[in-house]
Amino acid sequence: MIQGWFSRPVEVAVGVAGSIRHISNAQQAAELLTGQWRDAGSALHGAALRACRRAMSGDVPPDNAREAFISAAREAHVLVE
Repeated sequence: MIQGWFSRPVEVAVGVAGSIRHISNAQQAAELLTGQWRDAGSALHGAALRACRRAMSGDVPPDNAREAFISAAREAHVLVE
């Protein structure tokens, strides 16, 4: 299994304090999505998790997972823009 490095990191605010994390690859994104995610179970969350897993398997380019992760993060109001 590969990590699926993104072309650019995605900044998200996590935890109660909203500390900033730089997500650099599909593995990190998948770990965050499977942890405590605000909109877990939403369609965008599920699509992002599937895209990350597929990128880690080498089935899709990592930046496909990055875009799906950005959409899910925006929906969950954790994306730092």
